[in-house]
Amino acid sequence: MRPERVLSADSHVTEPPNTYVDYIDSSWKDRAPHLVEHEKLGAIFVIDGMERPVPMGLIAAAGKPAEEIRVTGVRWEALHRGGWDPDARLDDQARDGVDGEVIYPSVGMLLCNHPDFDYKKACFDAYNRWLSEFCGAHPDRLFGCGQTAMRSPEEGIEDLRAIRALGLRGVMMPGNPAAEDYDSPIYDEFFEAAIALELPLSFHILTTASDGAPVRGPRMNGFLTIVRGCQDILGTFVLGGVFERHPKLKIVCVEADAGWVPHYMYRMDHAYKRHRNWLPPGQALSKLPSEYFRENVYTTFQDDWVAFKIANLMNHERLMWANDFPHSDSTWPDSAAILEEHTAELTQEQVDRILYRNVAELYGID
Repeated sequence: MRPERVLSADSHVTEPPNTYVDYIDSSWKDRAPHLVEHEKLGAIFVIDGMERPVPMGLIAAAGKPAEEIRVTGVRWEALHRGGWDPDARLDDQARDGVDGEVIYPSVGMLLCNHPDFDYKKACFDAYNRWLSEFCGAHPDRLFGCGQTAMRSPEEGIEDLRAIRALGLRGVMMPGNPAAEDYDSPIYDEFFEAAIALELPLSFHILTTASDGAPVRGPRMNGFLTIVRGCQDILGTFVLGGVFERHPKLKIVCVEADAGWVPHYMYRMDHAYKRHRNWLPPGQALSKLPSEYFRENVYTTFQDDWVAFKIANLMNHERLMWANDFPHSDSTWPDSAAILEEHTAELTQEQVDRILYRNVAELYGID
C-alpha cells in the first residue's frame, strides 16, 4: 500500500564549517566549534572544552556499503552535499522517495553533552540561526528543530519563543538540564509554553550524560545501549507525573527505535501496580503509565521492522518513520523498497499515519 506522501520524522544536517564561526555571538567567536581537515583523521569538528573532536565519517555515510564505512579518515569533499546545501537536499529527497524531512543537528547532538552550559547556549543560538536559513530555502520540504541549552526554565521559555520566531517547527532538548530534572515542578511553566507555542519537544539518542559511559564488552555493544538514555527520560516524564500535570504536552523519542515500546509500557504498568508506593508523596497518577505513553509520546524509527510488525500493540498514531539521512544508519537511498516490504501487513490507514500523517499533524505541516 503506497502512501500519498512520505515524510521523514528524523533526518539531519551535516553542519558546514561556517555554522558556528559565522553565526555565533562575537564574544564566543574565538572558541566556536570549527572544522579541521586533519591529515589522518580527515574532516573533524574541534570543540573547545571537549577532549575528543567530532569525526564526520559516520555523520555522512548514508548509502555506503558496510565495508566502506569509516569513523575517521573521510574528507569533507567526500560528504553528501545535501547535508548542508538545501538545493542539493531536494535531489537527495527525490532519490529516496521522500517529500519532506524534520531536520536535526549532527555535531549539535554531541554538543548536548558539553559540560559548559554557557558555551552550549552560544553554540545552540548560532546553530538555530544557521538552521533557519537552511530550512528557509525550502520551507515546504525542510522542517527544522532548534536547540536549547536549558540553563534555566525561564531562559528555556525565551529559547522557545526565539525558535518559533525563526520559523522552526520543534525543539531538540538536551538530555540533562542544568537545574534539577525534567520532572521537577520548576519546569511546569516551560512545558505550558511549549504547548501554547505548539512546539513538540524532542529527545534524541546520544544527548544524555549516560551516553558517554564506558561500554561493557566489545565496542559494538555500545550500539545496543544508546536507546536507554531516551527510555530513562521517558520514564522520568511518565512516572514523574509530568503528563499528569500537562496532558497536552507532546514528547518525541528520536532514533531510539520503537519495537521495544509494548514491553516498556507493560513494564511501567507492572511497576506502578505493584510498587506505586515508591512514588514520592502526593505524586499519584490518575491513569496507568502506559496510557500516558500511548497519548503523549511519539517514537521515530528507521528500518525497525519489529515496530511495523507489532504496530497493533501500541498507538500507531504516535509512530513516525524516519530515514536518518545522511547518517550511517540511514535507509537512504533505499527507503522506498524497504518501506514497501516492512509495511506489507499494515492497513492503508496505518501506513498513511506512520509515514506522513502523524508527522504532519505533530509539526503543523500542510
